[in-house]
Amino acid sequence: MLEQLCRERAQDYASLSRLIGRNSAYIQQFIRRGTPRRLPEQERRLLARHFGIAEQLLGADSDRVATAGLVPVALLDLAVSAGPGAVGGSEMPVAQIGFDPAWLNRLTAAGADELSLVQVDGDSMAGTLLPGDDILVDRSDGEARVRDGIYVLRIEDSLLVKRLTLHPVTRRVTVQSDNPAYADWPDLALSDIKLIGRVIWTGRRVA
Repeated sequence: MLEQLCRERAQDYASLSRLIGRNSAYIQQFIRRGTPRRLPEQERRLLARHFGIAEQLLGADSDRVATAGLVPVALLDLAVSAGPGAVGGSEMPVAQIGFDPAWLNRLTAAGADELSLVQVDGDSMAGTLLPGDDILVDRSDGEARVRDGIYVLRIEDSLLVKRLTLHPVTRRVTVQSDNPAYADWPDLALSDIKLIGRVIWTGRRVA
């Protein structure tokens, strides 16, 4: 995880070592040689704060989500466009959000490793989803079981959240926006799009 963070955010090992008060080779030795085997708590906390991620993603001993009996779902450093354009970001987890297992089972039978939380960017789904909403995506529920509903999908270089309607005979789909200001994309083959997963829940901040 730490090596991936350094690569994606262009951080060098020596600078991180100095950040936590260690000699310049400390982080490199930890990543490449496994020395130390685990980061001490204070160093882990500093690095987690620096990268803006949860401590458990760096190997914290006590995962409060797990000990509370909740199912931890990864919140990704990723936004999906409810608009016309491609979206930046990465699939790097920045935190884990705990869900009650009984409540989650009412939504899906998928395991935690098949679920992700991502953020909505744009207003093409306004009326249902707003910019900044967090959506829970079931990646086990994709093309094999496609039906009418809201999905995260990829078209060319754009990662989008849209409503799909499926023709019952031709099995062709229309990609729709709930905001009438945006045009629909009718009569597409399933091979024209890549379904990432079905949106099964949303949460938002109340201003």
